[in-house]
Amino acid sequence: MFKYKEINRLPSIAKKFKKDKKYSFAMAKKDKIDYVYNTSALEGNAMTYPEVQTLLEGVTVGGHKLSDEQQVLNQNRSVGLLFEMIEKSTFILDKKTLCDLHALVAREEALSWGAFRSASVNIGGTDYLPPSYKELDTIFEEGVSTLKMIDDPIFRALTYFLFGARTQFFFDGNKRTSRLIMNGILLDSGLPILNIKAKDKLEFNTKMIAFYDSGDYINALKYLSAYYETQNAHMSKS
Repeated sequence: MFKYKEINRLPSIAKKFKKDKKYSFAMAKKDKIDYVYNTSALEGNAMTYPEVQTLLEGVTVGGHKLSDEQQVLNQNRSVGLLFEMIEKSTFILDKKTLCDLHALVAREEALSWGAFRSASVNIGGTDYLPPSYKELDTIFEEGVSTLKMIDDPIFRALTYFLFGARTQFFFDGNKRTSRLIMNGILLDSGLPILNIKAKDKLEFNTKMIAFYDSGDYINALKYLSAYYETQNAHMSKS
């Protein structure tokens, strides 16, 4: 589990950004296709950006597995649900919100969707084993409670992503769902989203494997926060 006191000792980065919920939300909606493409590509989806764009415009794209198309459409629907929550001010960091988003992310892809896993799982590339499924409800409740004690909303959002990815609340779709919650926290705080790009897949995966192995939230947060600052430099106060 992450330690909020250690995270609170990191230099704040949220103060570098002007909080503007309307503008941040408008930019997130504008970049929706790019986000869906990059998120899918990070999962190994072979569809190109133009193909994803065409598919989301309602035109069937040939030459790909149906599972690739399903994954892109699922991601699009889940982002749409998150945006609806933000727009209606119904986004809440609770189990229902998490499961509702996962139900769209992993529909017909995971062993089950919209519910915490009911058996053990592993993560490829690491010897780290996620906690028992019997502990997930308690871990989630304790995690959300501890998360609220993180002062900086950007670190709070990034910490949730790491927490959800390492805990593996679901059989599949954990990073995608955790990324949605992360961006929900950011948008709800009036801050721009984080969109990990496909071109950075190797670096991102390497950092995540190191995080799974070590459980070192601080080093992982330093990487993600630097990425966030670079990506959103045009939206900073300076």
